[in-house]
Amino acid sequence: MSARRRLLLGSLSLALATLFFGCLRQDPRADLVIINNVEPGSLDPATAIGIEEMRIVTALFEGLTRVDPVTARAIPGLAERWSTSPDGRTYTFFLRPKARWSTGEPIRAADVLYSWFRVLDKSTASDYAGQLFYLKNAEAFYNGKCDRKQVGLRALNDDTIEVELINPTAYFLDLCALPVLAVVPRHVIERLGDRWLRARPLSVNGPYQLEDWRVNTKVRLRKNPRYWDAAQTRSELVDLLPISNPSAALNLYQAREADIIWDKDVVPAELLEVLRTAPDYHSFTYLGTYFLRINVTRKPFDDLRVRQALALVIDKERIVRNLRKSGEPVANHLVPPGTLNAKLPSGLPYDPERARRLLKQAGYPGGQGFPAFEYFFDSAGGGASLIHGQIGVELQQMWQRELGLKVGLRRMEKKVFLRAQSDLQYDVSRSSWIGDYNDPTTFLDLFLSNNGNNRTGWKNPSYDHFLQQASTQTDLDTRATLLQQAETLLVRDEVPLIPLFFYNGFNYYNPDRIQGIHPNILDLHPLGAIWKVASR
Repeated sequence: MSARRRLLLGSLSLALATLFFGCLRQDPRADLVIINNVEPGSLDPATAIGIEEMRIVTALFEGLTRVDPVTARAIPGLAERWSTSPDGRTYTFFLRPKARWSTGEPIRAADVLYSWFRVLDKSTASDYAGQLFYLKNAEAFYNGKCDRKQVGLRALNDDTIEVELINPTAYFLDLCALPVLAVVPRHVIERLGDRWLRARPLSVNGPYQLEDWRVNTKVRLRKNPRYWDAAQTRSELVDLLPISNPSAALNLYQAREADIIWDKDVVPAELLEVLRTAPDYHSFTYLGTYFLRINVTRKPFDDLRVRQALALVIDKERIVRNLRKSGEPVANHLVPPGTLNAKLPSGLPYDPERARRLLKQAGYPGGQGFPAFEYFFDSAGGGASLIHGQIGVELQQMWQRELGLKVGLRRMEKKVFLRAQSDLQYDVSRSSWIGDYNDPTTFLDLFLSNNGNNRTGWKNPSYDHFLQQASTQTDLDTRATLLQQAETLLVRDEVPLIPLFFYNGFNYYNPDRIQGIHPNILDLHPLGAIWKVASR
């Protein structure tokens, strides 16, 4: 059957999609319906880690800054303005006098401090706590080595916050727009503890309120009339659907039951060559990398020669050509091309002969004596897991054919998968990272010894030192060189990870019907800026 014919048929998936929406039609149709891939694991800004969660979190909770929908750079959010000291180390933020929680209470400087110190509390278990380590003594506080009075964060009055950084940080305002630095409702959390997200109405400060969250069905958002910029929130009612089956997603879109598909994994991979010719297909330069994590705390992966051998036999061109079908470039380093102020290093090439020599030197000639191991990938029950599984099969065959290794494939539900990564309960696993801001450190900071998103067990004092030195540099060329040296350790000299390819940005929507989506290098699209044009 031709790809075009498959696109027109898919009757079974359409029937399933129709059944799905039949369950929802007791509700009025939302102004905007978005296919958002998987069920969110958490809507707590401190603990949300998936892009699907963060899209919702940023609609509900705002920080001192927010993301400009066109440039993806920081613009005023809860802070209407700020000033910076001459040395670039101290920021003074001035809150909007009319800022209110959706339940009516005023938002005060004390709420900002509470929210940020909550992230720095280890009991919160925030993987993104390191984004606050730019503050003076924040890391020491996180590790229990000082009290909060010594942290560079204080309220000067109810509406003014002073933040003191360790070093000038050009992207600090972009960090303030991240979900983890959003302001959360202290008055609710202190009353309800871990059950605070169950409060109804939920007290939020973003452009939308949480109207309904039906697990595995939808998250429904309604415009927040108390949001300071409510006049510019373009859609009254927004539904985000956790649909990861590509055929069902595409059929819902074609039936106009959904308006936007955010993720490439939620369209049928075999149809990409056809879909790329449609005006609905939007592709752009994007800061995203698909890579493998290696658990260096487990034998034999604690041996550098083994890790390098695994990397050297991966035919990345074959994977991209046969499985991705959307022109994505092969990756031999972690930081994507197009990242500001980056010098990109040379990673490991495709070299099976060298790989076999290294494996022999490690004591496993032809794979003899090498223990069977597992390749982990996550499953959402649809297109993403299909692609991850196909890549796993390719890797399995390459490692078996070139090195004689026995590799099992293990698919896991996404929440369980992420927990296994965090707990280092895996051998090799698939991973990806999307830049939070446009700077190499949004990728390189992940692998600092103290970063909760490291998930490899790899710690390297030289790597940490390169990044620390870079953080003190005001000369961009010197800084870029230091970051390049750090990345060389990652992708060539130490190899706790293996880059495979760089993502292309992807959105699927009809530009005649949907407005307010602007291609940007971070693929960030605030929901409040998007609206549907009247039917044409």
